[in-house]
Amino acid sequence: MRELDLLAAIERWFADRNWTPWEFQRQSWRAFLEGRDGLIQVPTGAGKTYAAYFGALALLRHELSQGPAPGLRILYITPLRAVSRDIELALRAPAADLCPSALVETRTGDTKASIRAKQRDRLPHILITTPESLTLLLTRPNAADLLGGVRAVIADEWHELLSSKRGSQTELALARLRRFAPTVRTWALSATIANAQEAAYAAAGVGRDPVIIRAPMQREVIIDSVIPADLRRLPLAGHLGMSMLPDVISAIDPDVSTLVFTNTRSQAERWFHAIAMTMPQWADRMALHHGSIDRDEREAVEAGLKNGALRIVVATSSLDLGVDFSPVERVFQIGSVKGVSRLVQRAGRASHRPFQPCRITCVPTHGLELFEIDAVRRAVAAGHMEPRDSFNKPLDVLAQHLVTCGLGGGFDADDLFEEVRTAWSFRSLTREEFDWAISLVREGGGTLAAYPEYHRIAPVSPGTHRYHVPSARIAQLHRLNVGTITGDGTLDIRYLSGRSLGRIEEGFIAGLRAGQKFVFAGKVVSFVMLKDLVAYVKPAKGNTSYTPIWGGTKLPISESLAAAIRCALERSASGIADSPELAAASSIIAIQQRLSRIPRSDELLIETSSSREGRHLFIFPFEGRLVHAGLASIIALRLSQSRKATFAMAVNDYGLELACTDPFPFEEFLGPRLFSPDDLDAQAQESINMTELAKLQFRDVARVSGLVFQNYPGAQKTARQSQAGAGLIFDVLREFDPGNLLLRQAEREVMDRHFEQSRLFRTMERLASSRLTHVDTQRFTPLSFPLVIERQAGRLSSETILERVEKMCLEWGLE
Repeated sequence: MRELDLLAAIERWFADRNWTPWEFQRQSWRAFLEGRDGLIQVPTGAGKTYAAYFGALALLRHELSQGPAPGLRILYITPLRAVSRDIELALRAPAADLCPSALVETRTGDTKASIRAKQRDRLPHILITTPESLTLLLTRPNAADLLGGVRAVIADEWHELLSSKRGSQTELALARLRRFAPTVRTWALSATIANAQEAAYAAAGVGRDPVIIRAPMQREVIIDSVIPADLRRLPLAGHLGMSMLPDVISAIDPDVSTLVFTNTRSQAERWFHAIAMTMPQWADRMALHHGSIDRDEREAVEAGLKNGALRIVVATSSLDLGVDFSPVERVFQIGSVKGVSRLVQRAGRASHRPFQPCRITCVPTHGLELFEIDAVRRAVAAGHMEPRDSFNKPLDVLAQHLVTCGLGGGFDADDLFEEVRTAWSFRSLTREEFDWAISLVREGGGTLAAYPEYHRIAPVSPGTHRYHVPSARIAQLHRLNVGTITGDGTLDIRYLSGRSLGRIEEGFIAGLRAGQKFVFAGKVVSFVMLKDLVAYVKPAKGNTSYTPIWGGTKLPISESLAAAIRCALERSASGIADSPELAAASSIIAIQQRLSRIPRSDELLIETSSSREGRHLFIFPFEGRLVHAGLASIIALRLSQSRKATFAMAVNDYGLELACTDPFPFEEFLGPRLFSPDDLDAQAQESINMTELAKLQFRDVARVSGLVFQNYPGAQKTARQSQAGAGLIFDVLREFDPGNLLLRQAEREVMDRHFEQSRLFRTMERLASSRLTHVDTQRFTPLSFPLVIERQAGRLSSETILERVEKMCLEWGLE
């Protein structure tokens, strides 16, 4: 059937609603019907979903007009199961008009058991799912029959999946799907990504020619800030920003639908509680939303935002993606934006309509964040978004995929090797690495061959290269543990009545005593007991600021934002104060210039100072805390190799500190050689306790690869139990199989997770060629003092830290 005939019904559907499709949508539909894969990159709220969907829907309409066509045809993958219901509604509406007989359903971990049971026998025509649920479909013995009729895959928020193991898992699943359905077309959606071509290849697969669809319909992003009238209330360090509470409350209009974003769940809890306590008259129009809150409560909050019942919601990244809350008109960002794309994504939640300007108001939590706000505004204007790079052949993900394929009808090793290499993340996989992974899941890699539980696949018959999973128990355990999301161990938290509040970290609960009050899900509760891996609490009266702290919450600033911050500092050093933030930071700039200097973008500022604690070295690359952590370790190693010494270290997003109780002569060693990237890998590993860090990281690798399981039928292991099991395997492999590829992977992940290794190399190259400026200061400066506070925060009370800050402000003349 001709393309124009297929699209005519789509055009009429739009016309009936007095809508006109955008040209990029028509372009996407035509490309799909021509058999092309693609990536659609247009701003949030412009209509990406319908651009990817209607070409496939037109094809489905034609197919159904020829007679019944049972089976899955359109597969929609979302990284967030929380938004699957919204997506289902968005896809169901046009399907009901254009394809009345088409079934539209969702399959995620939240789908009711009764619906999942029906889907065991037949899948709908259109299915919304997650990477994990797609992988579970691939474990079906009849996976080839179930998925062989798929015509289209839509990967939503592709940038979020791309740079994680979930992205690698999705790429492998899509490679398998292309084996079952050779004519399937894959379309990825993303509003904010710099390396669109690579992202398109990752979605479409190696050897295909995806088209990239863009549109000249940029939405203006208005970035302003809340600046206190009295700048003395803006501290020099910290990230909670509670001193800005009065200013934020003054800026919020309770009649305007508003999202208040924070960077961590703990910070969200603190801000929600503080606003609610300060403005109790807003209580019935306020809510809290983050990933650890019970799903039913999160869905109630989302519904309240949509229907206007809620006007103010404090949230984390749980509301960053995928959800269209049209009533939202105002967005606040508490604290560092961390990245350019991240800010644009959050700003796009406001005024979610094509061409409509979106406004985000940044709230600095300390004085130096004023430079970040100025920097990110200029970076957005220049279009400097961050790239998202895919993982490089993670073998733990491959091992899991091999068992998935063994369950899903079995596989031929030669065929699967070629298939896996069509996944972008695994395009450089060697046959030796693939065979090693086969050996791992066939007999535990040899080292673990004596244990039957590691014999997960077996030849269908002796001497063949076709494998399957013969054990029903292995099959059950694999399906219970599918996925790459590991994270820290969490427990259910419930009232004594049994009502669920959400999930909370094991470590936090372990430190509580009976009756201790804390804030969770915006409510003050008191701890009762821990029983059967459930933390029981009861409502408590009174107030408390004690809040759970979730792991993995200290994100570094991105490389793009770091470069923009260095440019902002250079402008301020030249006396330019052409933004409200730089004007507000004038006192900080003046003090830094008086005591030391403001570095230019091609300059590395190094400060030394003496105090009662000893001698201090401060270095300011402005490259993010992870890079600075690696740099501090390497510099400490190099200095101690030249002269024996022990250093205490501190890092933040702007710089690093090395402190020595002895009068160490830092000045003698300051030069380009100190920052040379030569021998970086070996020295980085020598500078840290690689064995222990790799052992901790190996828990995640072992969990993904299936060497340890966390979920069992009717039970779940704690993170501590999983760590113990993984630790034993790590020790065995390290002693008897030191070249084990999963051990090497764990070490690489340590370097990337703790140091951003590739970025660290680029940073050291830049620093080695930069102009070094050393200033010996008589007292700590606005740049160095926050590092001192960072180092001391773990052993000083908040009152003592506040006293030190106030004293330093007096010394600087900030009265």
